[in-house]
Amino acid sequence: MSTFDRVEQDYVGEVRIAADKLYGVNSVRGFDNLSVSPLTVAHYPAFRDAFALCKWAAALANRDCGVIAGAQAEAIALACQSVMAGECDDSLIVDLLEGSGGTSTNMNFNEVIANRAQQVLGHAAGSYEVVHPNDHVNISQSTNDVYPAALKIATYRLLGGLIEQVRQLAQAFDAKAAQFADILHLGRTCLQDAQPMRLGQLFSGYASLSQRLADELVAVRDKLRTLPLGGTAIGTGFGAPAAYRAAVYQHLAQVSGVDYLAPANPFDAMQNMDVFGRVSGELRTCAAALAKVAADLTKLSSGPVGGLGELQLPEAQAGSSIMPGKVNPVLPMAMIQLSFAVIGNDTAVAQAVQYGELEINHFEPVVASRVFDSITLLTQGIQRFREKCVQGIEADAGRNLSHLTGSMAVATALVPSLGYAKVSKLARQSVNEGRSLLAILAESGVMSEAEAMAAIEQASYPVFG
Repeated sequence: MSTFDRVEQDYVGEVRIAADKLYGVNSVRGFDNLSVSPLTVAHYPAFRDAFALCKWAAALANRDCGVIAGAQAEAIALACQSVMAGECDDSLIVDLLEGSGGTSTNMNFNEVIANRAQQVLGHAAGSYEVVHPNDHVNISQSTNDVYPAALKIATYRLLGGLIEQVRQLAQAFDAKAAQFADILHLGRTCLQDAQPMRLGQLFSGYASLSQRLADELVAVRDKLRTLPLGGTAIGTGFGAPAAYRAAVYQHLAQVSGVDYLAPANPFDAMQNMDVFGRVSGELRTCAAALAKVAADLTKLSSGPVGGLGELQLPEAQAGSSIMPGKVNPVLPMAMIQLSFAVIGNDTAVAQAVQYGELEINHFEPVVASRVFDSITLLTQGIQRFREKCVQGIEADAGRNLSHLTGSMAVATALVPSLGYAKVSKLARQSVNEGRSLLAILAESGVMSEAEAMAAIEQASYPVFG
């Protein structure tokens, strides 16, 4: 038997397909013409499953509307479950970044599901005797409503994992805030000595930030529940039975476990992808905000001799091929680096959202590629950052205290007791003589070291609430 023993054809000509593959002629055309990246549409299981869920719900809705038989709908449903189980991944060959506006992707799924359904019903792949990719799997649908619907469903699912990781990061920072609650710390502004504070307060800010980032991701995620399914090609629903739209959302909720919604205006839903501008914007904000925190940790742990050395990060790996014993803050550096990638992805998404034309957006594949990449980078990066860095951070309480008591930040704490003019004079003496302000205070008899430390302790607590 030949390696290629199935032939399919379209108006361009014939193609030969391996017997064990479930794709068809349209998938081959898409693969041959549009393979530009290393990832196929099966690379992200959430996207693969989202397409299968749409086709599954459509089959049940079409059965209810009487446009396909019950046996066909059942076979399509079983085929969709095979897709979701990963059993057809080697036949999902179209590039994730394909440039046909999603048509090649939709047809790849249609052909794979049709051929798997054919097998369920005891027929050979490629014959399409009972289940046809267009006439049965794709009936009442268009690439133009299914692709963006699957994109939203997949993004909704992927964001769930990211939100959980950001929340766990908030918990890790909160635990450090409690651990460092009593450690006096030199607060800095513009990288200059500023005011006394507690190290735990610094970390409580990081915890609050992380929780806010999670909350904003939750809010934008909910906007993805409105889908364009039922709009077919341009929003009119042409080609679908009148009862189809209500039925497909009912079945989608049942098979997905999520209450997805029909749009208030189907034309808006087909024309615009602004929700992905918002999603990508929140991903960019999350990446940039956590990169700032990562940079803080890098500065505070700098050294161990020539830097601040107030924090000690877990030693993850050797930091140099030439400098023995050097250890770098590789986890914070990785967080900063991935923020560059996410910000770049956001620019690509913004361009794609802008360049939709008239009734649809042709550039959904690049949105899928970039949004999925950003979510994956953040989800995996934040998990490693938390597990391998944040949870193991330790503080050098003595160094924190030494930097504080040897700094001009002490002066700020003394103003309420001694007045600005007097403290200013003493502070300048400290600078001119190169001695600590605490020592000068003790020598002058203005204030004992214990009284000064009490003032510093008091200054490190918030004056509100």
